[in-house]
Amino acid sequence: MSTTTQPTITIAGATATGKSDLALNLAEHLGGEIINTDSMQFYRGMDIGTAKLPIDERRGITHHLIDILDVREEANVQTFQRQAREAIADIRTRGKRPILVGGSGLYVRAATDRMEFPGTDPDVRARIESEVEADRWGRHRHLQEIDPAAAAKITPNDSRRIVRALEVIELTGRPFSAQLPDYQAIAPTIHLGLSVERKILHERIASRVETMWEHGWVDEVRRLLERGLAEGRTASRAIGYAQIQQYLAGELDRDDAQEQTTIRTRQFARRQDTWFRRDPRIVWIDGTAGDHAANAASALDAVADTKS
Repeated sequence: MSTTTQPTITIAGATATGKSDLALNLAEHLGGEIINTDSMQFYRGMDIGTAKLPIDERRGITHHLIDILDVREEANVQTFQRQAREAIADIRTRGKRPILVGGSGLYVRAATDRMEFPGTDPDVRARIESEVEADRWGRHRHLQEIDPAAAAKITPNDSRRIVRALEVIELTGRPFSAQLPDYQAIAPTIHLGLSVERKILHERIASRVETMWEHGWVDEVRRLLERGLAEGRTASRAIGYAQIQQYLAGELDRDDAQEQTTIRTRQFARRQDTWFRRDPRIVWIDGTAGDHAANAASALDAVADTKS
């Protein structure tokens, strides 16, 4: 089968499961190029805290949609959808296999599935954000009343999605649930997922956070603050970056900042897993052992077995 008709590959899963290594191994075996679907890796300078692979560790494999935003800019899934689909088409014209990797579930789906994204209104968004910030649980209860299907899929702790759901409903007059994806791909796609036993994943997350601090995460945040990090609506709220800003402001000590980052990352990993587990198309690979070669072999078997 020619590369122009071979399915696109996505690699999903929670943070710290080994997605980047798997993507590199598959790209080497299949002649692929990698498209980033981690929304925090869009930001220039957010390297340590997002586990962004340094260029010299990318094995010469081309990566797309990394370092495309300034920390003051807001990530936009509609813009990303266009950019990702353009990157997929470009990769195919050069006879390569597109491999999408990242843990931002909506961005993965936006690139490969039939999804439309209603516009936004800055004034409406700002008003709803202030309402949710003042009473997140109350706004979630309101969402339950006007769109129970959407509320069932959005937790009360997910402020950003509560805001977006209420904004879409107000702007379109339609339920936000009508905009939710229904797992219809626009082209043949193989969906792979990496899973790790929860206890092991929690240990990996704690170790990763500690290592990131040791490798200069605090200095990275200092540099980004000089470039306007605190003004960024998306980047400034990223897990770890927000806690380090509190640490630098004297609001948290080092231990508390690390602990809060670890806890938030574990909570985020659970939300990622919940999101991806809803997708019946994903072929799951157990990456608990941390054996990258074995993960790649399992993934290649899954690719070979999946019908395009």
